[in-house]
Amino acid sequence: MALTASDKAAVVKEHQRSEGDTGSPEVQIALMTARILDLSSHFKTHIHDHHSRQGLLRLVNHRRKLLSYLKNTDVERYRSLIGKLGLRK
Repeated sequence: MALTASDKAAVVKEHQRSEGDTGSPEVQIALMTARILDLSSHFKTHIHDHHSRQGLLRLVNHRRKLLSYLKNTDVERYRSLIGKLGLRK
């Protein structure tokens, strides 16, 4: 259910701003998006898993806060990130 180390490394490598960057908002948001997508597919088969659903809601809220921070800090980085991840239509 959790991301494997290789999946996580691939997401970090794709969204990092410089070599060794693992804590920028872009990387954090991309990792959360990957986890959210994984959990969403989990709920298609495990409908009554309410404990994991609470964790999903926390992840979504945390991602929303980070997206808000990035939008207020640097709009161009925000727009490029949501374009890459396909978050806003």
